[in-house]
Formats: sequence, C-alpha cells, structure tokens
Amino acid sequence: MGKTNPTYRDTLSEFENEWSPYQRALRLEYQNHFERLFDQARNFADAGGIQNHPDPVTTHLISILLAQECRIANLEEQLEAENV
Repeated sequence: MGKTNPTYRDTLSEFENEWSPYQRALRLEYQNHFERLFDQARNFADAGGIQNHPDPVTTHLISILLAQECRIANLEEQLEAENV
C-alpha cells in the first residue's frame, strides 16, 4: 500500500467505522470483545501493508483470524503447562 492505495491502517479504520452501528447495537458485555478484534488486527499492520490485497477487508479478516489463532495457541500452552 502507499501512495496509490490507502494504507492498511486507513482501510482498517474505515472498516471499523463501517461496523460501528453493529458495535453500538451489541450488548455492553460484547462491545469490548468487538473492539479487541480491531486492536488485534492492528498488530499485523506491517504484514497487512505488505500484502496490498485488492480487497483490504480480506487482509483485515485474516489478521483478526491470525490473532485469534495466536490466542488459542497461547491458551492451549497454558493448559498443557498446568496439566504437567
């Protein structure tokens, strides 16, 4: 991304703004989880910028999925460590 395309961070911010009505409609107990998805996606901004996919939403969703996979792996490691 760069001069000819919006940056990953810009498109992620736009994507988040598009989904803000959905977030506001969520119960309060879920709103923080929704926000965390976008926080996690921002952690992969460098890789997302390099990908420069024609549909940035795909990159955003892959970033969110990768973040979820990392969290699951960490939890599994913690469980294994406790069971040893």
